[in-house]
Amino acid sequence: MENEKIIEVTQNYFTAFSDPDIARYIHEEDASVGAMWERVSSQFAALPAISDLDKTYSYGEMDADVAKLRGALAAAGVKKGSFVGVLIPNSYHTVKAFLAAVSLGAVAVMIPPHLDGAVVKGMSMGYRFAALIYSDTSAEKVQPAGEVTKLVHADAEAEPVPAADCAKKDPCVVLFTGGTTGKSKGALLSHGNMLRGTINGCYGVGKLDGQRFIHVLPLTHVFGLVFNMLNPLYTGSCVRIVRNPKEMFRDMAVFKPTKMILVPALAEMAINLSKQMKLGANLFGGCLTTLIVGSCAVPQHLFKEYADIGVTLLQGYGLTETANLVSANPRNDYKTNSIGYPYPGQSLRIVNGELWVKGDHIMMGYVGAEEENKAAFEDGWFKTGDLVRIDEEGLLYIVGRIKELIVLSSGEKVSPAEVEAVFCGPDYVNDTMIYLDHTETGREILVLEVAIRPGFTVDEEKVKADMNAINTTLPGYQRVSKIIVRTEDFPRSASMKKIRGKRA
Repeated sequence: MENEKIIEVTQNYFTAFSDPDIARYIHEEDASVGAMWERVSSQFAALPAISDLDKTYSYGEMDADVAKLRGALAAAGVKKGSFVGVLIPNSYHTVKAFLAAVSLGAVAVMIPPHLDGAVVKGMSMGYRFAALIYSDTSAEKVQPAGEVTKLVHADAEAEPVPAADCAKKDPCVVLFTGGTTGKSKGALLSHGNMLRGTINGCYGVGKLDGQRFIHVLPLTHVFGLVFNMLNPLYTGSCVRIVRNPKEMFRDMAVFKPTKMILVPALAEMAINLSKQMKLGANLFGGCLTTLIVGSCAVPQHLFKEYADIGVTLLQGYGLTETANLVSANPRNDYKTNSIGYPYPGQSLRIVNGELWVKGDHIMMGYVGAEEENKAAFEDGWFKTGDLVRIDEEGLLYIVGRIKELIVLSSGEKVSPAEVEAVFCGPDYVNDTMIYLDHTETGREILVLEVAIRPGFTVDEEKVKADMNAINTTLPGYQRVSKIIVRTEDFPRSASMKKIRGKRA
């Protein structure tokens, strides 16, 4: 195939940035998520695992709760290979339900809690749920589904049954893609996929022992479930679940986290609040050392602003279909516009600029979506849809999404993300967006919208002058013809990615 490059990742780029004692945490012999949980719940039995509301559960206590719920699921007829829905907003119950289902050998379908009852009933029929696990907070939504499947409360208890023997190749969980550029799809991930994503999260993030994580991201999202929950549990850390994001900073003051996982928009909001209140790192409880961000592009000014308060900000790249991580940048002071080095043990292929990936972290496929699977895979390679480049040091850079490419009438192709990044240089810029529009005479033009950062007051004419100066440095086909300055942020999806399209 023309214009392609294949990279076999045999080097571990993260060794120098990892816990020197990391080898004692990595257990490649774990055959399943259930086996991993049995090991860590025994190894760390007396340590705190989950903090939720006014209670903290040890690993041993949580394992006993998981075993009793596993027994209740077995009593309801759930067997190895059954699909089990989990509809519970972020809480201890959500984690317990996931672990009980997958350790029984069932496939946990993590249902976004914002869906209404009719949709949940439709999913129950489509996936033929053997059971649907719910909590008091989701009881009303699951009632319609009760007509087609068994409802099991997350507090249900029965005589514990042993965890099922599962292999890495066995299906484990269905997580839904964001659906920002198309219909949301259910990605089926194996036990091996989830374990690889969990292990990758141990590399390049410094000390692993005795960490305290704040959990804000949805457990129905791969970033929240794998990196912000399974990875901390894998290393014997404690996770504080924030049920209401408005209470995040109050929880931090009490819990004093050492690590935090956020999307860039939340990281931006947090640092702005820290500056407004003149609290520095004390806003985060005073013990935060590392902030890991992902899901979309990270504004470059955040790296310095967090470093100024003693917090190392790191970014990673991954997709639902890759069990989260493909690459990460283990440094906050070098080439921070890069999504980092690829994790070892995978193969990368860059075809006409698009990143294709192969490895044991790649999903089994989209459930019930034959055409989508045909489009997503070629000869065993998963086609990410992301346009990338790789430099001489092996660092990857995202330059856009294939589905977002703007094709001009001249035939030139413009990657919005690549151009937008150029206009984000000034410190008063929060984010930018470009899109195709037409003048009254029908001439096509590129429009740039610039969102000003909260707390910054800047004259509109200065913004336009600065943007025009940057504009002149671009190739002719990438230059914008109209600039719009906005004081409010762009509309965003549930995962905080900006929703593209003509605004003005």
